[in-house]
Amino acid sequence: MTNDPNRLPETNWGAWQSRPFHRQYLMTQASRLFDFFEASSINTKGGFFELSDDGQPLSPENGLRQVHVTTRMIHCATIGSLIGRPGSDEIVDHGMRYLWEKHRDQRHGGYVWSLDDDGYVDDSKQAYGHAFVLLAGASAKLVGHPLADQVIADATEVIEKRFWDKKVGAVREEFGNDWRQISTYRGQNSNMHLTEALMAAYEATGETEYLKKATRIADLIINRNAARLEYRVAEHFHEDWSLDKDYLGSEMFRPSGTTPGHALEWSRLLFQLFVLCRKEHSWMTESARGLFRQAIELGWDKVHGGFFYTLDWNNQPIMREKLWWPVAEAIGAAAYIGAYDKDDYYQLWYRRLWDFAENHVIDHERGGWHSELTEQLVPTSRLFVGKPDLYHALQACLIPLYPVTGSLTHGIIEADHPKRL
Repeated sequence: MTNDPNRLPETNWGAWQSRPFHRQYLMTQASRLFDFFEASSINTKGGFFELSDDGQPLSPENGLRQVHVTTRMIHCATIGSLIGRPGSDEIVDHGMRYLWEKHRDQRHGGYVWSLDDDGYVDDSKQAYGHAFVLLAGASAKLVGHPLADQVIADATEVIEKRFWDKKVGAVREEFGNDWRQISTYRGQNSNMHLTEALMAAYEATGETEYLKKATRIADLIINRNAARLEYRVAEHFHEDWSLDKDYLGSEMFRPSGTTPGHALEWSRLLFQLFVLCRKEHSWMTESARGLFRQAIELGWDKVHGGFFYTLDWNNQPIMREKLWWPVAEAIGAAAYIGAYDKDDYYQLWYRRLWDFAENHVIDHERGGWHSELTEQLVPTSRLFVGKPDLYHALQACLIPLYPVTGSLTHGIIEADHPKRL
Protein backbone atom coordinates (compact mmCIF):
# COMPACT_ATOMS: atom_id res chain seq x y z
CA MET A 1 0.00 0.00 0.00
CA THR A 2 1.02 3.64 -0.37
CA ASN A 3 -0.16 6.99 0.95
CA ASP A 4 -0.77 8.12 -2.63
CA PRO A 5 -3.50 5.88 -4.12
CA ASN A 6 -2.40 6.78 -7.65
CA ARG A 7 1.26 5.84 -7.34
CA LEU A 8 3.15 2.63 -6.77
CA PRO A 9 5.51 2.53 -3.77
CA GLU A 10 9.21 2.27 -4.60
CA THR A 11 9.37 -1.06 -2.74
CA ASN A 12 6.74 -2.59 -5.03
CA TRP A 13 7.32 -0.66 -8.23
CA GLY A 14 7.29 -2.19 -11.68
CA ALA A 15 4.88 -4.18 -13.81
CA TRP A 16 3.55 -7.44 -12.48
CA GLN A 17 3.68 -8.76 -16.03
CA SER A 18 7.48 -8.96 -15.83
CA ARG A 19 7.51 -10.96 -12.59
CA PRO A 20 8.02 -14.74 -12.91
CA PHE A 21 5.40 -15.66 -10.30
CA HIS A 22 2.73 -13.49 -11.88
CA ARG A 23 3.47 -14.88 -15.32
CA GLN A 24 3.16 -18.39 -13.91
CA TYR A 25 -0.11 -17.38 -12.22
CA LEU A 26 -1.54 -16.11 -15.50
CA MET A 27 -0.66 -19.24 -17.43
CA THR A 28 -2.05 -21.39 -14.62
CA GLN A 29 -5.34 -19.51 -14.75
CA ALA A 30 -5.46 -19.89 -18.54
CA SER A 31 -4.81 -23.62 -18.23
CA ARG A 32 -7.59 -24.00 -15.66
CA LEU A 33 -10.01 -22.21 -17.97
CA PHE A 34 -9.11 -24.58 -20.80
CA ASP A 35 -9.56 -27.52 -18.43
CA PHE A 36 -13.03 -26.33 -17.45
CA PHE A 37 -14.35 -25.54 -20.92
CA GLU A 38 -12.72 -27.77 -23.48
CA ALA A 39 -13.79 -31.37 -22.88
CA SER A 40 -17.25 -30.61 -21.49
CA SER A 41 -18.09 -28.18 -24.29
CA ILE A 42 -17.62 -30.60 -27.16
CA ASN A 43 -20.87 -31.91 -28.61
CA THR A 44 -20.11 -35.18 -30.40
CA LYS A 45 -22.87 -34.34 -32.91
CA GLY A 46 -21.02 -31.17 -33.86
CA GLY A 47 -20.47 -27.76 -32.37
CA PHE A 48 -20.26 -26.94 -28.69
CA PHE A 49 -22.42 -26.97 -25.60
CA GLU A 50 -22.79 -24.00 -23.32
CA LEU A 51 -21.99 -24.97 -19.74
CA SER A 52 -23.69 -24.77 -16.36
CA ASP A 53 -21.96 -23.40 -13.27
CA ASP A 54 -20.50 -26.82 -12.52
CA GLY A 55 -19.32 -27.38 -16.08
CA GLN A 56 -22.08 -29.62 -17.44
CA PRO A 57 -23.88 -29.05 -20.77
CA LEU A 58 -26.85 -26.69 -20.37
CA SER A 59 -28.96 -28.31 -23.09
CA PRO A 60 -27.71 -31.87 -23.62
CA GLU A 61 -31.06 -33.08 -25.00
CA ASN A 62 -31.14 -31.05 -28.20
CA GLY A 63 -27.78 -29.24 -28.10
CA LEU A 64 -28.63 -25.61 -28.90
CA ARG A 65 -25.68 -24.04 -30.75
CA GLN A 66 -25.37 -20.27 -31.19
CA VAL A 67 -22.97 -18.99 -33.80
CA HIS A 68 -21.02 -16.73 -31.44
CA VAL A 69 -20.41 -19.70 -29.13
CA THR A 70 -19.14 -21.87 -31.99
CA THR A 71 -16.85 -19.17 -33.35
CA ARG A 72 -15.47 -18.00 -30.02
CA MET A 73 -14.49 -21.57 -29.16
CA ILE A 74 -12.68 -21.84 -32.50
CA HIS A 75 -10.81 -18.64 -31.69
CA CYS A 76 -9.89 -19.83 -28.20
CA ALA A 77 -8.80 -23.26 -29.42
CA THR A 78 -6.57 -21.49 -31.95
CA ILE A 79 -4.97 -19.63 -29.06
CA GLY A 80 -4.52 -22.98 -27.33
CA SER A 81 -2.79 -24.41 -30.38
CA LEU A 82 -0.50 -21.39 -30.72
CA ILE A 83 0.67 -21.61 -27.10
CA GLY A 84 1.16 -25.38 -27.41
CA ARG A 85 -1.85 -26.91 -25.65
CA PRO A 86 -2.37 -30.50 -26.88
CA GLY A 87 -5.82 -31.27 -28.23
CA SER A 88 -6.48 -27.76 -29.47
CA ASP A 89 -6.19 -28.47 -33.20
CA GLU A 90 -8.92 -31.11 -33.04
CA ILE A 91 -11.22 -28.60 -31.34
CA VAL A 92 -10.51 -26.02 -34.05
CA ASP A 93 -11.38 -28.64 -36.68
CA HIS A 94 -14.52 -29.70 -34.81
CA GLY A 95 -15.76 -26.12 -34.68
CA MET A 96 -14.78 -25.12 -38.21
CA ARG A 97 -16.57 -28.04 -39.77
CA TYR A 98 -19.77 -27.32 -37.85
CA LEU A 99 -19.53 -23.65 -38.73
CA TRP A 100 -19.10 -24.37 -42.44
CA GLU A 101 -21.50 -27.29 -42.76
CA LYS A 102 -24.31 -26.28 -40.37
CA HIS A 103 -24.27 -22.59 -39.40
CA ARG A 104 -23.65 -21.58 -43.01
CA ASP A 105 -26.89 -21.21 -44.95
CA GLN A 106 -26.20 -22.94 -48.23
CA ARG A 107 -29.45 -21.71 -49.79
CA HIS A 108 -29.45 -17.99 -49.01
CA GLY A 109 -25.88 -17.43 -47.90
CA GLY A 110 -24.64 -16.10 -44.61
CA TYR A 111 -24.61 -17.77 -41.19
CA VAL A 112 -27.70 -18.44 -39.07
CA TRP A 113 -27.76 -17.40 -35.44
CA SER A 114 -28.69 -20.71 -33.81
CA LEU A 115 -29.68 -24.30 -34.47
CA ASP A 116 -30.09 -27.59 -32.64
CA ASP A 117 -30.20 -31.27 -33.56
CA ASP A 118 -33.51 -30.75 -35.38
CA GLY A 119 -32.48 -27.75 -37.49
CA TYR A 120 -32.60 -23.97 -37.32
CA VAL A 121 -33.88 -22.37 -34.11
CA ASP A 122 -33.19 -18.72 -34.99
CA ASP A 123 -32.42 -18.46 -38.69
CA SER A 124 -31.78 -14.71 -38.70
CA LYS A 125 -28.55 -13.23 -40.03
CA GLN A 126 -26.91 -10.98 -37.45
CA ALA A 127 -23.95 -8.65 -37.95
CA TYR A 128 -22.72 -9.62 -34.48
CA GLY A 129 -22.57 -13.28 -35.44
CA HIS A 130 -20.88 -12.60 -38.77
CA ALA A 131 -18.17 -10.58 -37.02
CA PHE A 132 -17.27 -13.69 -35.05
CA VAL A 133 -17.39 -15.87 -38.15
CA LEU A 134 -14.70 -13.67 -39.68
CA LEU A 135 -12.70 -13.81 -36.44
CA ALA A 136 -12.93 -17.61 -36.38
CA GLY A 137 -11.77 -17.90 -39.98
CA ALA A 138 -8.88 -15.48 -39.43
CA SER A 139 -7.82 -17.32 -36.28
CA ALA A 140 -8.07 -20.77 -37.88
CA LYS A 141 -5.85 -19.61 -40.75
CA LEU A 142 -3.03 -19.06 -38.26
CA VAL A 143 -2.98 -22.77 -37.45
CA GLY A 144 -3.41 -23.85 -41.07
CA HIS A 145 -6.96 -25.17 -41.00
CA PRO A 146 -8.04 -26.22 -44.50
CA LEU A 147 -11.39 -24.40 -44.32
CA ALA A 148 -9.97 -21.12 -43.06
CA ASP A 149 -9.51 -19.41 -46.42
CA GLN A 150 -13.02 -20.42 -47.51
CA VAL A 151 -14.59 -19.08 -44.32
CA ILE A 152 -12.64 -15.81 -44.55
CA ALA A 153 -13.59 -15.29 -48.18
CA ASP A 154 -17.22 -16.21 -47.62
CA ALA A 155 -17.67 -14.09 -44.49
CA THR A 156 -15.91 -11.16 -46.18
CA GLU A 157 -18.22 -11.35 -49.19
CA VAL A 158 -21.37 -11.57 -47.04
CA ILE A 159 -20.30 -8.67 -44.83
CA GLU A 160 -19.44 -6.54 -47.86
CA LYS A 161 -22.57 -7.41 -49.84
CA ARG A 162 -25.21 -7.60 -47.11
CA PHE A 163 -24.08 -5.70 -44.03
CA TRP A 164 -21.55 -3.03 -44.93
CA ASP A 165 -22.86 0.51 -45.38
CA LYS A 166 -20.12 2.13 -47.43
CA LYS A 167 -21.54 5.62 -47.04
CA VAL A 168 -21.51 5.45 -43.23
CA GLY A 169 -18.52 3.18 -42.66
CA ALA A 170 -20.24 0.62 -40.43
CA VAL A 171 -22.53 -2.40 -40.69
CA ARG A 172 -26.29 -2.73 -40.72
CA GLU A 173 -27.53 -4.93 -37.93
CA GLU A 174 -29.88 -7.76 -38.84
CA PHE A 175 -31.80 -9.52 -41.57
CA GLY A 176 -34.16 -12.44 -41.94
CA ASN A 177 -33.01 -15.75 -43.32
CA ASP A 178 -33.78 -14.65 -46.89
CA TRP A 179 -32.14 -11.22 -46.28
CA ARG A 180 -35.37 -9.29 -45.79
CA GLN A 181 -34.90 -6.33 -43.46
CA ILE A 182 -35.89 -7.11 -39.87
CA SER A 183 -35.40 -3.66 -38.36
CA THR A 184 -33.75 -0.31 -38.92
CA TYR A 185 -31.80 -0.60 -35.66
CA ARG A 186 -28.10 0.26 -35.73
CA GLY A 187 -25.80 -0.76 -32.91
CA GLN A 188 -22.25 -0.31 -31.75
CA ASN A 189 -21.74 -3.79 -30.23
CA SER A 190 -21.70 -5.64 -33.53
CA ASN A 191 -19.47 -2.95 -35.03
CA MET A 192 -17.05 -3.15 -32.11
CA HIS A 193 -16.65 -6.90 -32.55
CA LEU A 194 -16.35 -6.49 -36.30
CA THR A 195 -13.48 -4.07 -35.64
CA GLU A 196 -11.76 -6.85 -33.69
CA ALA A 197 -12.43 -9.35 -36.48
CA LEU A 198 -11.28 -7.00 -39.24
CA MET A 199 -7.96 -6.47 -37.48
CA ALA A 200 -7.56 -10.24 -37.13
CA ALA A 201 -8.36 -10.72 -40.82
CA TYR A 202 -5.78 -8.09 -41.74
CA GLU A 203 -3.14 -9.85 -39.64
CA ALA A 204 -4.02 -13.22 -41.18
CA THR A 205 -4.14 -12.09 -44.81
CA GLY A 206 -2.24 -8.81 -45.10
CA GLU A 207 -5.19 -7.28 -46.97
CA THR A 208 -5.31 -3.59 -46.04
CA GLU A 209 -9.01 -3.21 -46.88
CA TYR A 210 -9.81 -4.92 -43.58
CA LEU A 211 -7.81 -2.31 -41.70
CA LYS A 212 -9.49 0.53 -43.58
CA LYS A 213 -12.91 -0.76 -42.58
CA ALA A 214 -11.84 -1.15 -38.94
CA THR A 215 -10.59 2.44 -38.92
CA ARG A 216 -13.86 3.76 -40.35
CA ILE A 217 -15.92 1.95 -37.71
CA ALA A 218 -13.71 3.23 -34.90
CA ASP A 219 -13.95 6.75 -36.25
CA LEU A 220 -17.75 6.60 -36.29
CA ILE A 221 -18.36 4.92 -32.93
CA ILE A 222 -15.60 6.55 -30.91
CA ASN A 223 -14.10 9.61 -32.60
CA ARG A 224 -17.43 11.07 -33.76
CA ASN A 225 -19.68 9.84 -30.97
CA ALA A 226 -18.05 8.65 -27.74
CA ALA A 227 -15.51 11.50 -27.69
CA ARG A 228 -18.24 14.15 -27.75
CA LEU A 229 -20.17 12.22 -25.08
CA GLU A 230 -17.34 12.54 -22.57
CA TYR A 231 -15.98 9.12 -23.57
CA ARG A 232 -19.20 7.28 -22.87
CA VAL A 233 -19.88 4.74 -25.60
CA ALA A 234 -23.32 5.13 -27.17
CA GLU A 235 -24.81 1.70 -27.75
CA HIS A 236 -27.88 2.35 -29.88
CA PHE A 237 -28.65 4.38 -32.98
CA HIS A 238 -31.47 5.04 -35.42
CA GLU A 239 -31.18 4.11 -39.08
CA ASP A 240 -29.50 7.43 -39.87
CA TRP A 241 -26.98 6.83 -37.07
CA SER A 242 -28.48 9.48 -34.81
CA LEU A 243 -28.24 8.54 -31.14
CA ASP A 244 -31.14 6.60 -29.62
CA LYS A 245 -30.88 7.10 -25.85
CA ASP A 246 -34.26 5.50 -25.17
CA TYR A 247 -33.72 2.16 -26.89
CA LEU A 248 -34.79 -0.92 -24.93
CA GLY A 249 -33.81 -4.32 -26.25
CA SER A 250 -31.97 -7.43 -25.15
CA GLU A 251 -29.91 -6.58 -22.07
CA MET A 252 -27.48 -9.33 -23.00
CA PHE A 253 -26.48 -8.13 -26.47
CA ARG A 254 -28.05 -4.65 -26.62
CA PRO A 255 -27.90 -3.29 -23.06
CA SER A 256 -29.76 -0.07 -22.32
CA GLY A 257 -27.99 3.15 -21.42
CA THR A 258 -24.21 2.92 -21.48
CA THR A 259 -22.04 -0.09 -20.71
CA PRO A 260 -18.68 0.56 -18.98
CA GLY A 261 -17.45 -2.83 -20.14
CA HIS A 262 -17.73 -1.81 -23.78
CA ALA A 263 -15.74 1.35 -23.15
CA LEU A 264 -13.01 -0.84 -21.64
CA GLU A 265 -13.15 -3.24 -24.57
CA TRP A 266 -12.91 -0.38 -27.05
CA SER A 267 -9.95 1.12 -25.16
CA ARG A 268 -7.85 -1.97 -25.88
CA LEU A 269 -9.09 -2.37 -29.44
CA LEU A 270 -8.29 1.27 -30.21
CA PHE A 271 -4.73 0.92 -28.96
CA GLN A 272 -4.38 -2.25 -31.01
CA LEU A 273 -5.73 -0.47 -34.08
CA PHE A 274 -3.35 2.43 -33.48
CA VAL A 275 -0.41 0.01 -33.51
CA LEU A 276 -1.58 -1.80 -36.65
CA CYS A 277 -2.10 1.53 -38.43
CA ARG A 278 1.58 2.31 -37.84
CA LYS A 279 0.70 4.83 -35.12
CA GLU A 280 -0.76 7.30 -37.62
CA HIS A 281 -3.92 8.28 -35.73
CA SER A 282 -3.12 9.96 -32.41
CA TRP A 283 -6.83 10.35 -31.59
CA MET A 284 -6.98 6.58 -31.06
CA THR A 285 -4.62 6.58 -28.08
CA GLU A 286 -6.16 9.73 -26.65
CA SER A 287 -9.58 8.10 -26.87
CA ALA A 288 -8.32 4.79 -25.48
CA ARG A 289 -7.05 6.52 -22.36
CA GLY A 290 -10.22 8.59 -22.04
CA LEU A 291 -12.47 5.56 -22.36
CA PHE A 292 -10.50 3.58 -19.79
CA ARG A 293 -10.43 6.34 -17.19
CA GLN A 294 -14.08 7.27 -17.67
CA ALA A 295 -15.19 3.65 -17.35
CA ILE A 296 -13.26 3.38 -14.09
CA GLU A 297 -14.59 6.68 -12.77
CA LEU A 298 -18.24 6.09 -13.66
CA GLY A 299 -18.57 2.32 -13.72
CA TRP A 300 -16.51 1.00 -10.81
CA ASP A 301 -18.50 0.40 -7.63
CA LYS A 302 -16.51 2.34 -5.04
CA VAL A 303 -18.25 0.54 -2.16
CA HIS A 304 -18.20 -3.13 -3.11
CA GLY A 305 -15.93 -3.22 -6.15
CA GLY A 306 -16.65 -4.49 -9.64
CA PHE A 307 -18.21 -2.74 -12.62
CA PHE A 308 -21.91 -2.00 -12.72
CA TYR A 309 -23.24 -3.61 -15.87
CA THR A 310 -25.15 -0.59 -17.22
CA LEU A 311 -25.52 3.12 -16.44
CA ASP A 312 -28.15 5.62 -17.47
CA TRP A 313 -27.26 8.85 -19.23
CA ASN A 314 -27.00 10.58 -15.85
CA ASN A 315 -24.25 8.09 -15.00
CA GLN A 316 -26.34 6.25 -12.42
CA PRO A 317 -26.47 2.42 -12.35
CA ILE A 318 -29.36 0.71 -14.13
CA MET A 319 -28.29 -2.90 -13.75
CA ARG A 320 -26.15 -3.05 -10.63
CA GLU A 321 -24.99 -6.63 -11.25
CA LYS A 322 -21.28 -7.19 -11.88
CA LEU A 323 -20.47 -9.44 -14.85
CA TRP A 324 -17.25 -11.30 -15.51
CA TRP A 325 -16.47 -9.90 -18.92
CA PRO A 326 -16.01 -6.18 -18.04
CA VAL A 327 -13.38 -7.16 -15.47
CA ALA A 328 -11.66 -9.35 -18.06
CA GLU A 329 -11.72 -6.59 -20.66
CA ALA A 330 -10.42 -4.04 -18.14
CA ILE A 331 -7.47 -6.32 -17.34
CA GLY A 332 -6.61 -6.64 -21.02
CA ALA A 333 -6.92 -2.90 -21.56
CA ALA A 334 -4.81 -2.02 -18.53
CA ALA A 335 -2.10 -4.43 -19.68
CA TYR A 336 -2.17 -3.20 -23.27
CA ILE A 337 -2.21 0.54 -22.57
CA GLY A 338 0.21 0.15 -19.67
CA ALA A 339 2.77 -1.43 -21.97
CA TYR A 340 2.96 1.87 -23.86
CA ASP A 341 2.01 4.38 -21.19
CA LYS A 342 4.19 4.06 -18.09
CA ASP A 343 1.75 6.03 -15.93
CA ASP A 344 1.34 4.16 -12.62
CA TYR A 345 -2.44 4.47 -13.06
CA TYR A 346 -2.66 1.55 -15.46
CA GLN A 347 -0.44 -0.75 -13.43
CA LEU A 348 -2.33 0.09 -10.24
CA TRP A 349 -5.63 -0.75 -11.87
CA TYR A 350 -4.16 -3.87 -13.45
CA ARG A 351 -3.36 -5.08 -9.95
CA ARG A 352 -6.68 -4.01 -8.45
CA LEU A 353 -8.57 -5.77 -11.21
CA TRP A 354 -6.69 -9.01 -10.72
CA ASP A 355 -7.23 -8.73 -6.96
CA PHE A 356 -10.96 -8.44 -7.61
CA ALA A 357 -10.98 -11.31 -10.11
CA GLU A 358 -9.03 -13.59 -7.79
CA ASN A 359 -11.14 -12.85 -4.73
CA HIS A 360 -14.60 -12.64 -6.27
CA VAL A 361 -14.89 -13.67 -9.92
CA ILE A 362 -12.76 -16.81 -10.29
CA ASP A 363 -14.68 -19.89 -9.15
CA HIS A 364 -11.93 -21.71 -7.29
CA GLU A 365 -14.24 -24.53 -6.24
CA ARG A 366 -15.78 -25.58 -9.57
CA GLY A 367 -13.62 -23.90 -12.19
CA GLY A 368 -14.23 -21.10 -14.66
CA TRP A 369 -15.30 -17.59 -13.70
CA HIS A 370 -18.62 -16.65 -12.13
CA SER A 371 -20.55 -15.03 -14.96
CA GLU A 372 -22.53 -12.68 -12.73
CA LEU A 373 -22.42 -11.27 -9.19
CA THR A 374 -24.94 -9.20 -7.28
CA GLU A 375 -24.08 -5.66 -6.24
CA GLN A 376 -22.80 -7.17 -2.98
CA LEU A 377 -20.69 -9.69 -4.94
CA VAL A 378 -22.76 -12.83 -4.40
CA PRO A 379 -22.98 -15.17 -7.43
CA THR A 380 -26.32 -14.84 -9.21
CA SER A 381 -27.92 -15.53 -12.60
CA ARG A 382 -30.33 -12.70 -13.40
CA LEU A 383 -28.94 -12.22 -16.90
CA PHE A 384 -26.59 -15.13 -17.59
CA VAL A 385 -27.19 -18.78 -16.80
CA GLY A 386 -24.12 -20.89 -16.20
CA LYS A 387 -20.68 -19.99 -17.53
CA PRO A 388 -21.22 -18.76 -21.08
CA ASP A 389 -17.80 -19.01 -22.68
CA LEU A 390 -14.05 -18.96 -22.45
CA TYR A 391 -13.31 -16.00 -24.70
CA HIS A 392 -13.12 -12.95 -22.39
CA ALA A 393 -11.42 -14.57 -19.39
CA LEU A 394 -8.84 -16.46 -21.45
CA GLN A 395 -7.71 -13.30 -23.23
CA ALA A 396 -7.43 -11.47 -19.90
CA CYS A 397 -5.02 -14.16 -18.71
CA LEU A 398 -2.88 -14.22 -21.85
CA ILE A 399 -2.76 -10.65 -23.22
CA PRO A 400 -0.38 -9.57 -20.41
CA LEU A 401 2.08 -12.34 -21.30
CA TYR A 402 2.75 -11.44 -24.94
CA PRO A 403 4.00 -8.50 -27.02
CA VAL A 404 1.32 -5.85 -27.57
CA THR A 405 2.06 -5.36 -31.25
CA GLY A 406 -1.37 -6.36 -32.51
CA SER A 407 -3.90 -8.97 -31.43
CA LEU A 408 -3.18 -11.67 -28.85
CA THR A 409 -2.68 -14.29 -31.57
CA HIS A 410 -0.25 -11.97 -33.37
CA GLY A 411 1.65 -11.44 -30.10
CA ILE A 412 1.94 -15.18 -29.46
CA ILE A 413 3.33 -15.79 -32.95
CA GLU A 414 5.72 -12.85 -32.65
CA ALA A 415 7.04 -14.12 -29.31
CA ASP A 416 7.77 -17.53 -30.85
CA HIS A 417 8.85 -16.43 -34.34
CA PRO A 418 9.90 -12.76 -34.23
CA LYS A 419 11.59 -12.88 -37.65
CA ARG A 420 8.47 -14.16 -39.42
CA LEU A 421 6.37 -11.07 -38.76
